[in-house]
Amino acid sequence: MPSAQDPFYVVKEEIQESIDKLQSTFHQWERIHSDTGEQVHLTKELLAACDSIEWQVDELDKAISVAARDPSWYGIDEVELEKRRRWTSTVRTQVSTMKRALEAGKELNGTGTTSVSGMRQELMRLPDSHQAGRSNLYSAQDNDDLIASESDRQMLLIKQQDEELDELSASVQRIGGVGLTIHEELLAHDKIIDELGMEMDSTSNRLDFVQKKVAMIMKKAGAKSQILMILFLVVLFIVLFVLVFFT
Repeated sequence: MPSAQDPFYVVKEEIQESIDKLQSTFHQWERIHSDTGEQVHLTKELLAACDSIEWQVDELDKAISVAARDPSWYGIDEVELEKRRRWTSTVRTQVSTMKRALEAGKELNGTGTTSVSGMRQELMRLPDSHQAGRSNLYSAQDNDDLIASESDRQMLLIKQQDEELDELSASVQRIGGVGLTIHEELLAHDKIIDELGMEMDSTSNRLDFVQKKVAMIMKKAGAKSQILMILFLVVLFIVLFVLVFFT
């Protein structure tokens, strides 16, 4: 996401200032007569400024090429990269045309007025500082729109994440409630099992007591009495079984 702190726009502003200064000096060079010491001095100064701007633009192109390898890592997209390439291409053409005009004027020394005039007309077709200023304004507006769009996207993502966290929290609470219910049911089952075990123990004690009593009676009674006693015990066992397991 391009911003005011983007190194590209910092360097671009510096280059634009150099171009504005170069154009102002070039217009001054146009008004000076040929073969004067001032024109020679300005020619050297302008050529040096053109070389400096070309070097800056070359470095800026290298930075754009590096960013083009992984635009998402640098927070930009293909549209922004293309806008940057167009700007550097326009600046390169502008400086190159101005440089050719200077070299032509230097070689012709006033005899090649027509050629220099043609270069000047070509320069006039290129964006001047005011047009560049308007272009910078539109670029700044585009940047603001991109910043606002990215900010809206981030806010939407944060809102979606909050909603997902709320749903996750509700799911955790539901799972916790189910776990608590299962725990209570297990405790109730344990209590029932304990009560059943106590009843079984009590019944077993009663049967032991009855068996001991029966054994004592069988020792005292005869065979007939033992048979009657066995029948009685069988009936008693059946009655007890029915009472314990069917009531």
